[in-house]
Amino acid sequence: MNKKILLGLLILIISTALFAQTEPDPTQTGVTTGQQELKEISISKFEHPGFWYPVFPHDDGICYLRGFPGNPLDKEPIQDEIDTGIIEVDQDGVILSGDNYVIGAKVYFYRRGVINFAIRPVRPIPVPGITKTISVWVAGRNTNHRLEAVVADHYGNEVLLNMGKLNFLGWKKLTVSVPPAVKQRDYHYQDRLGLTFEGFNISCDIDETYGTYYIYFDDLRVVTDLFSESSRDQDDMLDSW
Repeated sequence: MNKKILLGLLILIISTALFAQTEPDPTQTGVTTGQQELKEISISKFEHPGFWYPVFPHDDGICYLRGFPGNPLDKEPIQDEIDTGIIEVDQDGVILSGDNYVIGAKVYFYRRGVINFAIRPVRPIPVPGITKTISVWVAGRNTNHRLEAVVADHYGNEVLLNMGKLNFLGWKKLTVSVPPAVKQRDYHYQDRLGLTFEGFNISCDIDETYGTYYIYFDDLRVVTDLFSESSRDQDDMLDSW
């Protein structure tokens, strides 16, 4: 067989393997310990647009938020939420109630420029345990803008985590790992643990900062390690006084 053909096949196999690894493995990422109890938790389903607000410089344009009925069809419900009655699904796993809305942001750009805008919760969302990954369903309208998750570490320092470009059509689940460098625990301060979710930052591509832009969000989830909480003895004291 021609060497060029062999080389082409090898490149194709490697590329396919790389693209297949779409999501990080929570067991092998972030702060790892000898024992882990990983849980996937939905920390916001974006059911109420009033819980979120836009941050956008007035000199650059205008941004609105609005809620819409709908759901990504490929989204799989969390079994614990079904068991506890938080959401209701039919026999095919289609969500019937408890998770029926998404939020959308509409941006009017006044002019081209180096522009960022943010979507923030009215109050930061505390995440239980040690966060391993953060994911959200996004419809980014096939642009070169970049989505970043904004979290605050154990000391309240804000960190931007790159979730990737929005250059795809329809809904897509974007996932990012929380690196070990993001401090989530300090044994000298036992009254708090983990991260708080502070919102999303959209870093706009300068060539696409004109006209009108739309972006939609649904179901913000984390995979978190709850071992330290579940392994606490019932008779143990809480160091929070």
